Amino acid sequence: MFGLLYGAPYGRAINRNAPAHIIHSWRVAHASLPIGAILMFAAAALLSSFAVAAQVKWFITITLIVSVYAFCLSLPLAAITGYRGLSSSGPFAAKLIFAGNTIGSIASLAASVALVYAGYVSL
Repeated sequence: MFGLLYGAPYGRAINRNAPAHIIHSWRVAHASLPIGAILMFAAAALLSSFAVAAQVKWFITITLIVSVYAFCLSLPLAAITGYRGLSSSGPFAAKLIFAGNTIGSIASLAASVALVYAGYVSL
């Protein structure tokens, strides 16, 4: 839902001729958050069919949730402040964006590895 709602500021940034990096940041927020939600729905549909322990299923669930909410924080904050979050230097907002991107990326990677593992075990 957040990703779809970020279409409004994305459109406003285009209409007011905002700098290209701001428009790009809103585009990323608007496009990538719904993709994360689709991944969560797809994983939720598959979880019951995986032949792994309940702890692995919970790990997949929690890491996907953490990832999406970390990106829900960092992506719009990056578009609002203009920081990209690629380094931990700079003001507090840049550090917060970097932390959100880092947490989101690590959680996404962990969930992906766990999903591949669950799929392999369930073959």
